[in-house]
Amino acid sequence: MNNKNLSARSQQVVWHPCTQMKQHETLPLVSIQRGQGVWLYDCDGNRYLDTISSWWVNLFGHCHPYINNALNDQLSKLEHVMLAGLTHEPVVQLSERLSKLTPGNLGHCFYASDGASAVEIALKMSFHYWQQCGHPSKTDFISLQNGYHGETLGALSVTDVAIFKQTYAPLLRHTEHMPSPDWRNAAAGQSAEDYALDTVQKLENYLAIHHTHTAALILEPLVQGATGMAMYHPIYLTRAKEICHHYQVHLIADEIAVGFGRTGTLFACEQADITPDFLCLSKGLSGGYLPLSVVLTTPAVFEAFYHDKTSRAFLHSHSHTGNALACRAALATLDLFEQNNVIEANRAKANYLNERLLPLQTHPKVKHFRNRGMIWAFEVINSDDNFANTLFKLGLEKQLLLRPLGNTVYFMPPYIINEEEMDWLATSVLHILDAI
Repeated sequence: MNNKNLSARSQQVVWHPCTQMKQHETLPLVSIQRGQGVWLYDCDGNRYLDTISSWWVNLFGHCHPYINNALNDQLSKLEHVMLAGLTHEPVVQLSERLSKLTPGNLGHCFYASDGASAVEIALKMSFHYWQQCGHPSKTDFISLQNGYHGETLGALSVTDVAIFKQTYAPLLRHTEHMPSPDWRNAAAGQSAEDYALDTVQKLENYLAIHHTHTAALILEPLVQGATGMAMYHPIYLTRAKEICHHYQVHLIADEIAVGFGRTGTLFACEQADITPDFLCLSKGLSGGYLPLSVVLTTPAVFEAFYHDKTSRAFLHSHSHTGNALACRAALATLDLFEQNNVIEANRAKANYLNERLLPLQTHPKVKHFRNRGMIWAFEVINSDDNFANTLFKLGLEKQLLLRPLGNTVYFMPPYIINEEEMDWLATSVLHILDAI
């Protein structure tokens, strides 16, 4: 089987996500046959460095032997059982470990399959909590401008990305979007911290008037992903939590993309020393192996649903909630963090790659180069309307898998990337920029 054949077959029967399918008439799909470490191999034997961790999910490389062995062991015991009325060891172990690791030791884990589903759960829980606690008017949500939280209807309502949202506007609940603390919008000479403080003041001004009908603020801590890796100062989170607490508004931390070490700490909220009311996790949770997401919340929220009446329960369900295989993959992923001192190792790798990217930072076609933890991004000054596809194709020629967000190029490589591979990434991207 070669690339061309499989690509043509896929185009006939598979509707690919976030894709204008007609483009693949001239831009064939890349047919991946296998993965190993940071590399993906196509059906013709070509390899590509997975610089984006396959949409930000793969933490420790493809086909990691430790996670593989854990899944093989779990397959011989239990693949899945419903979590209504039943439980199993992997989901209990995972919940115990997540509770100990998360800011403020959040607990009471509610599982789903993907990030958008986790956001839906957090929104519903927040709304339902206020209904059961004597605040029926608290039915609205607020989020940040340019925020992304998923594409199911509830998650899309709190998202502010026009290309995903505008078609479905008649189906969506109205949401107010607060100014983003993205430091690229700061005035000349204004620090990222001062700009964050300015924007969080606007949040406080809004809640001073509207808190009685606001259930929750949802945000992506420190890095807003889908709209171009917008980064902001942790002081925004610190103040936002204080403001929300003062006005009795929940804070939902959507760490689906930024959790599990991406921002330099295990969870981004740690850098602001806050405990959110809801923490949404997915993507790296299972090491990129299987669909899994979770919402962790506080004892106060859990207790509002703990009652003799079934009608007061949180009656959300999903057939594969707490899937045993996915939970076992997540447990193996957490093992790797503990065994390999990953957070500290990542800091050394980030320093190394930043050194190698110094020529990129001063390149005449690059602006707003930025880095936080294991996330790098920059804008390319270019007038090509088809820039993302152009760079994607040029990346493949250099053995790189790149998927720009408009004119924003970003790297979120698996944590096992080594110095030789970082050298290849830095040198190849510089060559590409010189060529366009």
